[in-house]
Amino acid sequence: MATDSKLTPMMVQYRDAKAELDSDVLLLFRMGDFYELFFEDAVRGSKLMDITLTKRAGVPMAGVPHHALEGYLGRLVENGTKVAIAEQMEDPKLAKGIVKRQVTQIITPGTIVEGAALESGRSNFTVAICHGKNDCFGIAILDISTGDFRITQLDDRAQMEMELNRLQPAECLLPERLHGDWTEEGFPDLGRQPAWTPIDDWTFDAEITTDLLQRHFEVASLDGFGCREFPAGIRAAGAVLYYAQNNLRGNAEHITVLSPYSSSSYMVVDRISQRNLELVEPLFTETRNATLLALLNKSITPMGSRLLREWILRPLLEIPKIRERQDGIEVFVNDQLLLVELREALSAVKDLERTITRLNVGAANGRDLRVLQHGLAAIPDLRAILDTNDNSALLNSLAERLHGLPDLVDLIDNAIVEDPPLTIKEGGVICEGYNEHLDDFRNGATEGKQWLADLQAREQEATGIKTLKVRFNKVFGYYIEISKSNLDLVPDTYTRKQTLTNAERFMTAELKEIEDKVLGAEDKAKALEYELFQELRGAAVARTGAIQDLARAVAVVDALGSLAQVALQNHYTRPVVDDEMTIDIREGRHPVID
Repeated sequence: MATDSKLTPMMVQYRDAKAELDSDVLLLFRMGDFYELFFEDAVRGSKLMDITLTKRAGVPMAGVPHHALEGYLGRLVENGTKVAIAEQMEDPKLAKGIVKRQVTQIITPGTIVEGAALESGRSNFTVAICHGKNDCFGIAILDISTGDFRITQLDDRAQMEMELNRLQPAECLLPERLHGDWTEEGFPDLGRQPAWTPIDDWTFDAEITTDLLQRHFEVASLDGFGCREFPAGIRAAGAVLYYAQNNLRGNAEHITVLSPYSSSSYMVVDRISQRNLELVEPLFTETRNATLLALLNKSITPMGSRLLREWILRPLLEIPKIRERQDGIEVFVNDQLLLVELREALSAVKDLERTITRLNVGAANGRDLRVLQHGLAAIPDLRAILDTNDNSALLNSLAERLHGLPDLVDLIDNAIVEDPPLTIKEGGVICEGYNEHLDDFRNGATEGKQWLADLQAREQEATGIKTLKVRFNKVFGYYIEISKSNLDLVPDTYTRKQTLTNAERFMTAELKEIEDKVLGAEDKAKALEYELFQELRGAAVARTGAIQDLARAVAVVDALGSLAQVALQNHYTRPVVDDEMTIDIREGRHPVID
């Protein structure tokens, strides 16, 4: 990279942002309507994204339009590339000097919260691994896209590898020392290989991690989470939380609960068995749907699909819990009308878990608030359906967790237009009548545009130029455009603004006055809309814990309904599960082959 004396102020800003990052992180630097890459990042990024590499003043450059970022991010993350996003932190029109920019997030395979690389039907786990005493392993599992945060502890490496095979993480965090050992010995074979990321050994320190977790959850002790038996797991949990906070630049408040679990409560299904049984992945790619998951997954919501996948990979061992789940399925099998009503109600519920995460981390738009509103509005109907049941303790407990948050539903419904645009900074998001000041600004802009139309008509008549047009673009603002053939009719009061091949553009004092009124009103309206959107986002974020809990309850209900639907379609019967050491199957059929 060039020395300071040869760099522009903007490039010095880029260099300083780049210096804060690890060398393997690509920096996408927001400049107007593009995200730009420079120097070595431009060369590397152009190859990874298949975009044009150019040079300016000897500096390699490449860039992508801001509206296309999601697609390019998906491509980079799928390749295991880490990407930092540097955003403009102020309006360029209001900036004094160079626009302030800063890195707002670092995106890795395990920390992506939106986009094509995030499969709706499977969790996207980041797993931290800590080698503890007596050769045990503590692991912490975090799906940043949903806030799902769990820990456990395994007796040895074999158990740890089996758990990783079940989880199929997108990224694994290792202390540098352990990463070095495994680099020499070989990393665990997980089939779908994750990104193996080394992080500083000190991030796994017992005192540091305990303090970090206590501060994040605002508790004096972690005993309330029931994880005292997992000291190595706690160290792993602190490490993965630190990684999330760093990559999200502190926006990790959607991680609200830490849940310990014991692997002994579930049947261990090793990778070879998973593969041969074709539980979630087929033996051959051409038979993509020939899996148990494809057969059983009739879930309506993404949350239900993710949970059902987990149930298949983590079969229950405790008979009371198996029977509890069977009771829930049986309610819907015995009342098909109830099942139809359930699935109709679920159709209004989208991915509440990932939506509230996007709202928390600042990656959401008006459509996300509408998705949240529609989903929450359907919750009372879901609860009413479950309240008709008298035969399932599980369904009763789930109904108790379904609270629709009517105040938040009404707030969003009154504020956000039904079909909002993708961007939140160009207006058109907030309903008319929601805010009096916003309506005033909008009326001013509308009146100004009528003035412009009237001005065009008057100028056409005054000059005799019937083709005279009042136009606008983002670079030059408003102007009067006149073709070359009519230039002899242009009045002396017109000031030339730009010359084109077939026309010239002019400004007048009256047009300038109207332009200031229109653009001023539009800018004020857009700024106020953005402020109002942030207030609405804050109202939703304040209910994160409640939304996550009801989303998890919806997932269980949806998964039970999915299994009931398949049972009815395929004429499955409920097996008797007990402590007897025998298996008695009569007229059994292979579910996938059948």
